[in-house]
Amino acid sequence: MSTEKPTLAVALIVKNEADNLQQCLASVAGWVDEIVVLDSGSTDNTEAVARQYTDKFFVNADWPGFGPQRRLAQSYVESDYILWLDADERVTPELRASIEQVLAAPQANTVYSIARLSWVFGRYIRHCGWYPDRVNRLYPTKLTQYNEDLVHEKVELGDGITVSPLEGDLLHFTYNDLNHYLVKSAGYAKAWADQREKRGKKSSLGQGLLHAVGCFLKMYVLKAGFLDGKQGLLLSILSAHSTFVKYADLWIRTNTDPRTP
Repeated sequence: MSTEKPTLAVALIVKNEADNLQQCLASVAGWVDEIVVLDSGSTDNTEAVARQYTDKFFVNADWPGFGPQRRLAQSYVESDYILWLDADERVTPELRASIEQVLAAPQANTVYSIARLSWVFGRYIRHCGWYPDRVNRLYPTKLTQYNEDLVHEKVELGDGITVSPLEGDLLHFTYNDLNHYLVKSAGYAKAWADQREKRGKKSSLGQGLLHAVGCFLKMYVLKAGFLDGKQGLLLSILSAHSTFVKYADLWIRTNTDPRTP
């Protein structure tokens, strides 16, 4: 049996992330073996920033959805393990130490989850159901991959795969300002409605309203969003709005007639 330490790749899918990418890649530079960046058609300085850290920069501008794009990015990875990051995330020293412990004593058929701590509108959000916000991001490259969902994609967990939590946080600087939030949320809503429409699903405005109210109550009351101060209130309201919008989008597509002359 080989005792050689497994190699580790960091993989990202990006678009117009020049403002974020530098700090993200700086948090892993020097201790990972490979960095793979798959761009979906940036018009800013994203490529120049990425190439400061890696030659493995690829472009697929024909956007297929989040899941398929991640699967394509993984096909470029050569290392034994893959760590997924978004450009607005930073690996903390504690998380790095935990990852290195995994590589020093790898466990078979194991996917590792990471806690994300998000900075939103001026503070870290520790309630609202946003923390620890565990996401499965580290696993052996040959073990699994993301599914093909267009949005809210997940790592496939087949029979016999164990999920183990890592220590340390992944810092997530998710929104620059309110406009950034609204733009991102509209993109997610559209992708969600696209996916549901393809599956033949329908919606109603009443359903959207019910889910929106439920979203607010869950985040602000049940998940103690009020402990996050004004940011917790704002985030709960905005999340409820985003929930309503995605159901409204699907209702418009599937229950109304297109405009006729």
